[in-house]
Amino acid sequence: MMKVNKLVVYVVFMLFSMSFHGQSVFGKWKTIDDRTGNPKAIIKIYEEDGLMYGHVVEILEEGREDAVCAKCNGERKNKPIVGMKIIEEVKPVGNGEWKGKTLFDPEQAMTFRCKIWLNPENPDELKVRGYLAFIYRTQTWLRVEG
Repeated sequence: MMKVNKLVVYVVFMLFSMSFHGQSVFGKWKTIDDRTGNPKAIIKIYEEDGLMYGHVVEILEEGREDAVCAKCNGERKNKPIVGMKIIEEVKPVGNGEWKGKTLFDPEQAMTFRCKIWLNPENPDELKVRGYLAFIYRTQTWLRVEG
């Protein structure tokens, strides 16, 4: 009887942990332009030392696959957008939300404060909000398998 209870606990734990794995903000996400509805890029979001980071893995816009950050200044000037860090040192603030000061948009060459969270109704949607003063825009990014 004890072995059966241990097996049941193990199976429940595995199923529970697998369901949480699908609900993580970490992984690959397809960015969608909130103005046009077109896919723009694949971003890999990962955790390092308890903070969130993200970089561009692939550009999906036809003809822009090898784009560089022409409008950028400093170390990003004319560097490839693929591989570029666009999310840096974003902190967890509770309730599944993350906030930080570095969400970089290579197209505009601008850095925004940000808030990032999973859509509570669909864990395969990531809400990414960029703030400039009191004005903000929110995009919905879609989870990419693999």
